[in-house]
Amino acid sequence: MYQDASIIFQIAGIGIIVALISTILKQMGKEEYAQFASIVGFIIVLLFVVNGISDFFQEIKSVFLFQG
Repeated sequence: MYQDASIIFQIAGIGIIVALISTILKQMGKEEYAQFASIVGFIIVLLFVVNGISDFFQEIKSVFLFQG
């Protein structure tokens, strides 16, 4: 349970940081860089989610393929 909450806070933190960077870059007139920062943030969050789903399926696999 602790790890799940940690992942949620990490994703929220990345979202806040990316939103701040994107806003600052847009205010400076660097629209392309702001969009690039948003895409990079999305990819990082996507990697966190894919890693979490992979761990989830490994856990399910270990439960249902238990051989005692």
